[in-house]
Amino acid sequence: MSRAIVTGGASGIGASVVTQLRERGFDVVVLDRDESDGVVVDVTDAAGVDAAVQEAAKRLGGIDVVVNNAGVGAQGTVADNSDEEWHRVFDINVVGMVRVSRAALPFLRESSSAAIVNTCSVAATAGLPQRALYSATKGAVMSLTLAMAADHVREGIRVNCVAPGTADTPWIGRLLDAAADPDTERAALNARQPMGRLVSADEVAEAIVYLATSTATTGTVLHVDGGMQGLRLRPQ
Repeated sequence: MSRAIVTGGASGIGASVVTQLRERGFDVVVLDRDESDGVVVDVTDAAGVDAAVQEAAKRLGGIDVVVNNAGVGAQGTVADNSDEEWHRVFDINVVGMVRVSRAALPFLRESSSAAIVNTCSVAATAGLPQRALYSATKGAVMSLTLAMAADHVREGIRVNCVAPGTADTPWIGRLLDAAADPDTERAALNARQPMGRLVSADEVAEAIVYLATSTATTGTVLHVDGGMQGLRLRPQ
């Protein structure tokens, strides 16, 4: 049985990843700030991450797959967030992945089917309004993924990332709830993606599971964005 840890696995995309991995026969431990059935950890706490990964490996008998999914959103232009907020979001979205991956490497090196999958975003490569901080972190995740893939390919550790478009997750739900006109805002988000709808958490999770199990795939960015990255349609 393959063994996986999933950060941010208590809700949204992460929870769907956990479900789908288990359906594929994986033994999974969730790492999340709010997960009572897994290992509770904050990815900004280096010592806590080390302890959490050690505990997960103990429960699983090793680690074959790391899904770095924990992250937070951010809104605004470069003028709208303080230095403290920039440091906080980078600490979670980028350095958090570093901490978890670093702690898991000794176990991945012992696996015959080791893989790391990072959750990135189409925001890494498509300029989106009011997403300067968030986009900067996801650009860093994409670059980090490629560098890690190069560093560890000869150790037999594959590293890839999935780049969702706007996904129908709890964070997007909260943004829509806070909008002056939620229905209009949802329609605008739907229209931004060529398929005319948000992607679902399950669809993103399918791509993550594929990257976790596709044994000849490394250094790849897999877009799950309804065509947002690659298509330029004429107006209807």
